[in-house]
Amino acid sequence: MKTIKLLAFLFISSLAFTGCSDDDDDHGGDDHDHEEEVITTLTYTLTDGTDTITLTFEDLDPDDSVDGVATVSGNLKANTDYTGELTVLNKTDSDDPAHIQEEIEGEAEEHEFFYTTTVANVTISKTDEDGNGNPLGFTTNLVTGAAGTGTITVVLKHEPKKPNDGSVADAGGNTDIEATFTVEVE
Repeated sequence: MKTIKLLAFLFISSLAFTGCSDDDDDHGGDDHDHEEEVITTLTYTLTDGTDTITLTFEDLDPDDSVDGVATVSGNLKANTDYTGELTVLNKTDSDDPAHIQEEIEGEAEEHEFFYTTTVANVTISKTDEDGNGNPLGFTTNLVTGAAGTGTITVVLKHEPKKPNDGSVADAGGNTDIEATFTVEVE
């Protein structure tokens, strides 16, 4: 009888140790299972009703050590309202490069785009929301003031804190892509 009790105790003890394994081995120390989205191309299109300015970041081999290339198709006009629309692609997926955008939109509660600028008198507001009413950032309103130069940075966060104060620092989460564009307002 003592042998049966001892075996039962050892069996239950082994289950307890097996059930309490360290999850950090599978998650790299993160609190969640995150597989970074592969985004090779980010395009931020700004229109004011007559003109279109396109900011494009492309890194067709995001695993190498070479940085991607950021281009801007023209200068922004001073004192102008622009409607912005963001598109992300995975051009390494030749069958369906837009699948990554569909995936992010489908998991909107787990993603958010953040916009920062060093150009004085430029403000960028997100105009779309996820299913819980939190900002998402695929669409924006960009308003320019006086002429100036600087940068616009777009960051996609995976599993940010929502709601947040609108900053990358407060959002936390993991960065899926970050692109910085040099712009001029004239």
